[in-house]
Amino acid sequence: MTSTISDPAAAGAAARLNSGFDAEAAYAAIERVLRATPRPASLHEPMFRGREWDYVKETLDSGWVSSVGSYVDRFERDLAEICEVRHAVVAVNGTAALHMCLLLAGVRQGDEVLAPALTFIATANAISYCGAIPHFCDVTERTLGLDPVLLDAHLRATAEIKDGACHNRSTGRRISACMPMHAFGHPAEMDELAEVCARWRIALVEDAAEALGSRYKGRHVGNFGLVSGLSFNGNKIVTTGGGGAILTNDPAIAKAAKHLTTTAKQPHKWAFNHDAVGYNYRMPNLNAALGCAQLEQLPGFRADKRALTARYIHEFAAVAGARIFADAPFAESNYWLVTMLLDKPDVAVRDAFLERCHAGNVLARPVWTCMHRLPLYEHCPRMDLAWAEQLEARIVNLPSSVIIERDYAA
Repeated sequence: MTSTISDPAAAGAAARLNSGFDAEAAYAAIERVLRATPRPASLHEPMFRGREWDYVKETLDSGWVSSVGSYVDRFERDLAEICEVRHAVVAVNGTAALHMCLLLAGVRQGDEVLAPALTFIATANAISYCGAIPHFCDVTERTLGLDPVLLDAHLRATAEIKDGACHNRSTGRRISACMPMHAFGHPAEMDELAEVCARWRIALVEDAAEALGSRYKGRHVGNFGLVSGLSFNGNKIVTTGGGGAILTNDPAIAKAAKHLTTTAKQPHKWAFNHDAVGYNYRMPNLNAALGCAQLEQLPGFRADKRALTARYIHEFAAVAGARIFADAPFAESNYWLVTMLLDKPDVAVRDAFLERCHAGNVLARPVWTCMHRLPLYEHCPRMDLAWAEQLEARIVNLPSSVIIERDYAA
């Protein structure tokens, strides 16, 4: 349902009437956070104030701009160190990284993969690229990620262990993997999800695309599954323009990831011999150079985003009908996108508030449409998705750029 309200005052009045949400107070709180931020105030934009120009110029001067070069190797080493994993293999984008993660985890055509219904479409698309079928599961308001208790109950009701693997009793298909996503940088409950996956003999694959710099119980995300994927799209906390990475602590998986992402070409001085169906998923050296400079600034980016969120939380403390989503006690989020939660699910109220924001050149946005609502995925297997559907009607993402805190907070 899309609101037709265009007048800001009418939008605020409608919101208060329908849910007790004070839209004008919420908008005023946003304005106090943004202060002198230029308009339009984007949802997220990159900041290049490190050695980006130096490193990119070096690649241009050297001529090594494609998929082989010193910055690719350096970026992988730096990523592995920051993410506290043994191996990182960079890729052309985050979706390609997730696709490769699933293949490396053993997902095959005709399998089912458990995934949150409330996620960006790349999660579901990566499953489809494998010829597998997304099996949508519900999330929890505690983390905005997969709910391990509901997931286990759903598997007890619908799945069985047969021939050493988990199978859907209704479809007969193997459930080969579970891919929780750390929404907006907030870590899912990984210990509990890992226990569920181990019990049901399902591979755990982390979609950490939005969560570089986030920590769960003191450990960087990406360490809890067999393999995990990152994104460095232009709107992420660290960007390479476009790019992604595969993280793993398994050396055999890392070797296979490097091989398959480079068209499965066997090393040779000149011969073009390929031993598998590979993928041209290599990250160019030019992008990796940008990434190296961005990674050097990650601690500052993360600190600024956490400070920005703290200011939002403070300003929203007295706003009726809404709050800013905050860390779970076990988590340290990178707060990639600041998330406002309406107290009550109401799409009309949500959309009226979005119109109010956009009328003031504050480019807030709703969360993604739940995957099972999309025509291409509406026939996929799923559990009851009451929480995902409720949160879809409650979430509004607010301007979250580092530049807001860095340049306009004073």
